[in-house]
Amino acid sequence: MMRYLKLLLLAPVAVVLVLLAVANRQIVTFVFDPLSRGAEAASITLPLFVFAFVVLCIGIVLGYSAAWLAQGKHRRAARSYKRECEKLTAERSELRAALPVTAPALLSQK
Repeated sequence: MMRYLKLLLLAPVAVVLVLLAVANRQIVTFVFDPLSRGAEAASITLPLFVFAFVVLCIGIVLGYSAAWLAQGKHRRAARSYKRECEKLTAERSELRAALPVTAPALLSQK
């Protein structure tokens, strides 16, 4: 279900991106040194849609990175809870092994 929902949301975005790429094929020059007027060595000339896609990709990477960093405390807590759960499970197994065999009612309760 989520797969179809993703497709439903991403298909129009992909169509719009392709239409923007077709409409913006003009060659533009991106200058890396804004202080000098004739700095042709510090510039790159590409179609406008390439710059738009590069900026979009950089934004996606930065967004994912920010989300990953923000969720660090939750991942750390999950690791801590997992270790505690494993410890308690091992302790429960040890306690069950130490129970006398004559207590079937206690063993059947989980």
